[in-house]
Amino acid sequence: MTETRYPSLEALLTAVRNCRACEKHLPLGPRPVLRAEATARILIVGQAPGTRVHATGIPWNDASGERLRMWMGIDRDVFYDTSRIAIIPMGYCYPGRGKSGDLPPRRECADLWLNHLLAELPRIELTLLIGQYAQRHFLGDRRMSSLTETVRNWQAYAPQYLPLPHPSPRNTLWLKRNPWFEQQLLPVLRARIRAFHASREVEA
Repeated sequence: MTETRYPSLEALLTAVRNCRACEKHLPLGPRPVLRAEATARILIVGQAPGTRVHATGIPWNDASGERLRMWMGIDRDVFYDTSRIAIIPMGYCYPGRGKSGDLPPRRECADLWLNHLLAELPRIELTLLIGQYAQRHFLGDRRMSSLTETVRNWQAYAPQYLPLPHPSPRNTLWLKRNPWFEQQLLPVLRARIRAFHASREVEA
């Protein structure tokens, strides 16, 4: 079967947003949430939208997003500037709820779309891998034995990737147990983000 080709990133994003591949499995129905422009140099890869993100159609529009923006040292205007930052989760639609929280992102999204999307983002220099699903996909066998160890050994994946825990309020205890994250890794993250902004201003 001939693989579909898209004339532009905009056309590809339209196709993704119209995707109904796993509609029958989605309790709230399909509403793919992602953002990107070909000029973006930072890519954020999370898990899948929660109910608030599904309702608004705005990625990271919740408490997790507030903490992520704090980690990055940027405000909402910069965070949602798609010319700078692309946001493509592992799952684009709300997957539903399980016994201990939201279900994992469905595999169809990455299988059908992720490689196409990445091919249209040639300027990405830093990819934030938020949570185990993103780290598993992008790092593969290079991951450590746990998310904590993968994040602790972030230098092994630099400068292309930076693994992070999920900024969910559920992970507040993890942050308290791992003070090195805020003391050692976050300053590096913020410095990288500032460097991108500085270079952008020079280019302008």
